[in-house]
Amino acid sequence: MKRLLGVALGILTAIGGFVDIGDLVTNAVVGSRFGLSLVWVVAVGVIGICLFANMSGRVAAVSGRATFEVIRERLGARAGLANLSASFLINLLTVTAEIGGIALALQLASGVHYLAWVPLAIGAVWFVIWRVRFKAMENVTGLVGLCLIVFAVSLFLLGPDWGDLARQATGAVPGDEAAATYWFYAVALFGAAMTPYEVFFFSSGAVEEKWRAKDIIQSRINVLVGFPLGGLLSVAIAACAAVVLLPAGIGVTTLSQVALPVAEAGGQLALAVLILGLVAATMGAALETTLSSGYTLAQYFGWSWGKFRAPAQASRFHVAMIVCLLVGGGILATGVDPILVTEYSVVFSAVALPLTYLPILIVANDPAYMGRHVNGRLVNGLALVYLVVILAASLAAIPLLVITGAGQ
Repeated sequence: MKRLLGVALGILTAIGGFVDIGDLVTNAVVGSRFGLSLVWVVAVGVIGICLFANMSGRVAAVSGRATFEVIRERLGARAGLANLSASFLINLLTVTAEIGGIALALQLASGVHYLAWVPLAIGAVWFVIWRVRFKAMENVTGLVGLCLIVFAVSLFLLGPDWGDLARQATGAVPGDEAAATYWFYAVALFGAAMTPYEVFFFSSGAVEEKWRAKDIIQSRINVLVGFPLGGLLSVAIAACAAVVLLPAGIGVTTLSQVALPVAEAGGQLALAVLILGLVAATMGAALETTLSSGYTLAQYFGWSWGKFRAPAQASRFHVAMIVCLLVGGGILATGVDPILVTEYSVVFSAVALPLTYLPILIVANDPAYMGRHVNGRLVNGLALVYLVVILAASLAAIPLLVITGAGQ
């Protein structure tokens, strides 16, 4: 019974934790401009993150090493440092976006300008990391984040033309959009689904929770059920935007526009549930990205790390996270648009993705680390296909960013 409850709770937290500010904004932007014509990218991204998270969790459970411990050990210090530099900078950008997401959600609830909420958001993230146990932190934010299911409920309440939505999902480029812009947002959606911090957090969390080889099956169930259901939630966000915002010609530039279809479908009650889910989802993602920043530095440089250790026993790990939070807050204090930061963060996530995917794929096939738990033929075949997809998205991201003016 305890194992069954653990599986159920893991699935629920995977669903609630899958959608962060990047998924919220990117799916809403795409739905408001392209309808459901890019829904196939969500499916590709969900399969990819399931594959990636399953490999990284298995590597951590069997070898007892988290992502950047493995990268430095397998690639060497110089190659590992280049990997660390790129991954850390992308992660820092994502931390900034998630802090901004918390502040925007609180602005939506209160009407107070988001910049006034940034110090509170930073303080709340720091306090939870400092004082709250890992499992409680993960479960509470994930479960409350399930309030975002209000998007799926709202879609049914809106009573859309399901046949029209199905026709949109054929994948054709809309006639009023350029092909380059279409592919730019395809890369952005892919980056939002396969954000590297998710894997940093997942593998480090496996070490935090002392996973062993016997926990692989439970982990696999959580990943293979939770992430696809989270992907369906992402599709619901895009579909709500396609039903309400696309016909009205409303582009998404604020979080209030993301919430508009929910408010139209369910009124103030639905909006209140949505705001609760937004705060929980962005808070959970801010915690994960902040921890991931500390994890990457500490694991590469060999510092003591982990929430299972008292802060005094892992002081550099905690100082690194505090500095990241302050840097993120400083960036937001310049007045930069958090939505714009979010859009750039998901694109650059696609750029950095091969740097962590390839080392994990190599180690997942190394008997010296994995023993009998190396990748099977089917997993390897799929992993190699995704390596090509990831490399293509990474190479195309910057040129498409420049050509389209960040999707304008």
